[in-house]
Amino acid sequence: MAKGVTLRDVAALAGVSSRTVSNVVNGYAPVSEATRARVQRAVDELGYRPNVLARNLAAGRSGQIAVVVPYLDTPYFAELLQGIIRAARVQGYNVLIDQTDGDAEHEKLFLSRGSQHLLFDGVIFSPLGLAQSDLSERDPSLPLVVLGERVSDGSFDHVGIDDVIASLEATEHLLGLGRRRVAAIGDQPYRTGEAAQLRTRGYRLAHERAGIPVREELVISTPRFNRSDGARAMAHLLDLEEPPDAVFCYSDLVALGALHTLAERGLRVPEDVAVVGYDDIEDGRYSNPPVTTVSPDKKVIAETAVERLLKRIGSPTSVPGREIRAPHRLIPRASTIGRERRGP
Repeated sequence: MAKGVTLRDVAALAGVSSRTVSNVVNGYAPVSEATRARVQRAVDELGYRPNVLARNLAAGRSGQIAVVVPYLDTPYFAELLQGIIRAARVQGYNVLIDQTDGDAEHEKLFLSRGSQHLLFDGVIFSPLGLAQSDLSERDPSLPLVVLGERVSDGSFDHVGIDDVIASLEATEHLLGLGRRRVAAIGDQPYRTGEAAQLRTRGYRLAHERAGIPVREELVISTPRFNRSDGARAMAHLLDLEEPPDAVFCYSDLVALGALHTLAERGLRVPEDVAVVGYDDIEDGRYSNPPVTTVSPDKKVIAETAVERLLKRIGSPTSVPGREIRAPHRLIPRASTIGRERRGP
């Protein structure tokens, strides 16, 4: 912050009250877009940064938020965490990270302890071991934003993409290429497998719209969305009497495992088997061939999750829960469309 710049200086330059500047900076009350833009220009011009430490101490807060994910070694979560940390840092907050390994009891304990006994003011939470119904048992005083495939009960915000539509688009991409034996790797038909179930729903819906029956033997369940799961599932599919000519993988890691098995078996991608992944992790851009993928807007997810959590921290009882859909897009790459020809 520029030395000596105060909230009153920003207010004077923007031609608004100090209260309006505070509302814009902290997001505590609705402000018109024109006023918000004017205040932001004054903030940028003067180099003003709010004294978050003093503000938090006065409000009895720690100035830290927690992010709880199943696995830190999963590239999707690693990339998402980077975005959350950056977005929180802009607002003057530090981030604490907890890994649950998808253990339901750990996740329940974490949500039941309440932030007042811990070193953070709220939680961005991506549950794996808990089902939707379990979230209702949380400490209601804990400001919470949920990621992944859960639906808000009105007491917390949920930020994610539309998995059904994204999976529909991924499967339609393969069917549109003329593939007729499209497999799906990653189904999880059990209580806590909501994410996989939504992706299977999109996969089935694409077949229904195309008037092509789903071959049930091509829908393969996996315990996780990792490389080894994809490799094993692909091997099983290739041993079928009628193996697939395309596969929709429920994560890019699953797709990388599938590519490994296909290479071992001497099959060409995409000529023999086309492959689509999910998550748009960096590894998939540099695989051989690069993986066509569903790309969630991780930047929007991260920034929205932080924004909504800070609103809940500031007004824990007055902020209604919201369902927020982040953008996504399908990125075609060589694993489905082949490599571009260069030259004559």
